[in-house]
This record gives sequence, C-alpha cells and structure tokens, in this order.
Amino acid sequence: MRRVSILGATGSIGQNTIDLIARAAGEYDVVALTGAGNIAQLAQDAIALRADIAVTAHDHLLDDLRDALQGSGIDAGAGKAAIIEAASRPADWIMSAIVGAAGLAPGLAALEQGTTLALANKESLVCAGRLVLETAGRHGTKILPVDSEHSAIYQALIGEDLKAVERIIITASGGAFRDWPVDKLCEATLDQASNHPNWDMGQRITIDSASMFNKAMEVIETHEFFDVSPEQIEVLVHPQSMIHALVGFNDGALMAHVGPPDMRHAIGFALHHPERRQLPVERLDLAAIGSLEFRAPNEGRWPALRLARETMQAGGMMGAVFNAAKETALDGFIAGRINFPQMAEVVEDVLARIAASDGHIAATMTLDNVLQIDHLARQAAQDAIHKRAG
Repeated sequence: MRRVSILGATGSIGQNTIDLIARAAGEYDVVALTGAGNIAQLAQDAIALRADIAVTAHDHLLDDLRDALQGSGIDAGAGKAAIIEAASRPADWIMSAIVGAAGLAPGLAALEQGTTLALANKESLVCAGRLVLETAGRHGTKILPVDSEHSAIYQALIGEDLKAVERIIITASGGAFRDWPVDKLCEATLDQASNHPNWDMGQRITIDSASMFNKAMEVIETHEFFDVSPEQIEVLVHPQSMIHALVGFNDGALMAHVGPPDMRHAIGFALHHPERRQLPVERLDLAAIGSLEFRAPNEGRWPALRLARETMQAGGMMGAVFNAAKETALDGFIAGRINFPQMAEVVEDVLARIAASDGHIAATMTLDNVLQIDHLARQAAQDAIHKRAG
C-alpha cells in the first residue's frame, strides 16, 4: 500500500483528496492528517482512514482532539512543531494543502522525504519558489502541481520541449463581481464576495477569486514553477471555468486542457501519476454547452494582476511581501475594517514600502529570512489597514 499524508485535511482540497482515497479502500495507508479548528471533521476522517496521527494547528485544541480520538489508537498532536513533525513522517505521497504562508515550513519538511509532493499550497512558490524548488532538487522529490491551472499546464507540457513554449495562458472565472460596475465594488459585502459562481471552495480563496488576487498568485506561481518569463504569461477571463489553461508553442499551436470545474481532477491526476485512472467527475457534453466565452481582464477592476507583474519584476523575496500583504488585507476585509477595493490599495502600499527599505527583498532566500520579511510585510499591511479604517 502507498503511504500518504494530507496536510490541510479539513479544507476543500483536503476533503476532496480524502474523498478519492476513501473510494480506493485498501490502496492507501494514511500516515498523517493535519487541520486547524474543525476538530470534529479532523477526528472523523482520521478514524475513518485509520491514520497514524492527527494534528491540529491550534495548541489549545489538543485536549479536544484527544477526546474526539479516544479509543481509536490514533496519536494526537497540536501546534506548528507538531504539524512539521507530521509532515516529516515517511510517506510515498504527501498533499500540501495548508492555506497561506503557514504551509511553507511543513511543505519544506515534506520535500525532504524525497518522494512525491502534491502541491496545492500556491503560497509556497509565491513566497519562496527558489527555496522550494532547490529543496525538492536536493532531495530528489517530485512536485506535482494541484492548482487546476498548473495541473493543466503540466499536463499540456507532457512530452513537450519547454524551449518551444511561447506563452502560457491561465484562465480566470472572474469571480463573484466579474460583471459588476467598477464604481460599485466599494459596496460589495462579505457574503457577496464569498459566493463563487462556479467553484465550491473555502471562503478565503473565493474572495481571492473575486478580487483576482488568487489569479495574481497563480501568475507568480506559473513564473516560478515552469521557469517562464512574466512576459510569457497571460490571463483570460473565462466565465465557464472549463478551459483551465492553454500552452502556446512556437509553431502557433495552442494546447488546451478542458474539464469540469471539479478539483478532484487535478488531485486525482497527482494522486495516480503517472497513471490515469477513472475519476468521479462530470463528463462534459460540449454540444450541450454550445459555446465558451473569453475576455481580456480589466485591470481597473482587478489591479491585483498589475501588482503581480510588479512583484515579479522586483524579484528576490518580493513574492513573500505580496502574499503577506494580500493575506493581511483579506483579513481586514473579512473583519469589516476595509472595503473590497481597498485590499489592493493595502497591497500596493506595502509593496512600495518594503521596496524602499534596503536589503530586505535581496537577502538570501532561507526559511528564516522569508518568515522575517513575511512578518515585516504583515506589520506594514496592518498599518495600511489602520490608516484606512480611521
């Protein structure tokens, strides 16, 4: 049996991964599951999958987790160190699906296993792409992208020469506000921003989709993972979310990946790689669909895309600044301290402030240095939010 671990088991990616593993009874030996505050779900899944250990990110919830696991024989842990220890346990395949910069350290620990890392934590590559890829290379670990767009790019490039690639196009649904008047975005509510028209995702990524910060992160991720220049990466708004990415070659051909908006496809591809296996996803009826739409993104509506380009041009550790500012601005919107468009304003302020400080973004990319600049950027973002909140 293949030994597998799921970091971020209680989130949407983790739950879809568990769904696929549960459908293949007897094929997988689950080593570790980690989660955050949803103790009931974490314990239920750990018991159902007979995991060796379950870990919550929150120290104060350890007793709750132990109570929920009582009599199961499953070990319980809590806190950052326990999650890193769980990620370090030998496994053949590890899903890295912890949301945000919090997934970087466990992901690096998992890379040291020298097996396969299914990477759904885009923040790892945005914050520390070079460090992640160098760690994988040093330990002989294979990274398989799990974002639907990057899985699509990966699949389109199988058997191809990267030197023949002219451009990579990633698509965006446009999120909840793609057809709103731009001057009305300041009136957008949290509930409205949390309602995605196509995908069933967690609240934070759904809001990031509406602001296009999720796509901006994916542009940086594409640049880092596939080693293509920022100028080669394009974004198209595609409301149906059926074409996930296209790769354009030097002979003018475009290779597109088409599939339903269901994360189990990208997860299943990574789980079964290099095989393809039957997956419980919708089979598209293209005749019934009839037509697909595409439009260029309006950067007046979505300034996050411009900010991503500026981040890539700055280089160094500016990706960690971008992500930290984005996460903090999102917290500010969720808490009602800033309005929807002000999230981009906060990120822009922080990028300018950190860029003006000597030495930070050019420092050697180590985990400690990434975490330090992450801390500085979050402080700067809090200042920018406070200024707007009055």
